[in-house]
Amino acid sequence: MTGRLVLGGAPLGQPGDVGPRLREVLATAEVLAVEDTRRLHRLAADLGVTFTGRLVSFYESVEQARLPGLVAAMQDGATVLLITDAGMPSVSDPGYTLVRAAIDAGIDVTSVPGPSAVVTALAVSGLPCDRFCFEGFLPRKGGERRSALAALAREPRTMVFYESPHRLADALADAVGAFGPERPAAVCRELTKTHEEVRRGSLAELVEWAAEGVRGEITLVVGGSVAGPEALSPAELAREVAAEEAAGADRKEAIRAVVTRTGLPRRQVYDAVLAAKKP
Repeated sequence: MTGRLVLGGAPLGQPGDVGPRLREVLATAEVLAVEDTRRLHRLAADLGVTFTGRLVSFYESVEQARLPGLVAAMQDGATVLLITDAGMPSVSDPGYTLVRAAIDAGIDVTSVPGPSAVVTALAVSGLPCDRFCFEGFLPRKGGERRSALAALAREPRTMVFYESPHRLADALADAVGAFGPERPAAVCRELTKTHEEVRRGSLAELVEWAAEGVRGEITLVVGGSVAGPEALSPAELAREVAAEEAAGADRKEAIRAVVTRTGLPRRQVYDAVLAAKKP
């Protein structure tokens, strides 16, 4: 009989957030694929759970190498529980490759839902939650990060990002450049942990706060644009085209992408690009 893959939502900080279902699967799964074996031992100890399954490390640089063995175990009837360091596997964490491999092999994939920093930060941010997009980690390099943010300048949905505390001040400064200083945002730090902090304000206010240095796990929530495409200046249109080009599109593809996103006539976008080239 074929086994199954179970995605287990691990606590962001408080072990008490783990429900009885994850405790049960943790104790009974034949194989536990975990991002960090040390964290798994600590979690089991905090929960008072004794696991008997075989531990397999499953982190970014070894994912591909681990897939054949894990798929074979499930094909032989084993239940494989996948747990990452915090939150739901696959959401900016290892997991997608194993989920895809299991599905392709005809193996059942299910989950024990648990905490997620994305929706937790969104819910406490005080920003609109009815429509949102998750952009994962921003690029490390400044130029790439600024291009990525510029491409989101007219995104109407609330945006959620993960960010390193060491790059937060720079990321917020770049967000000011892309979205403007008054765009509302929230920095959610150490969610559910002892030193949880949610700092809300304009991007300009958050830049000033972050300049003093920030520690811990960071989730950044930024309000969406409230300006319609008619409010875009030629310079802003040119910047959006430039951002698409920086992301790898050629000029024609970049203009098409901006036209699609804004609903503006192609001629208007094209003229804006030409105007930006003039001295």
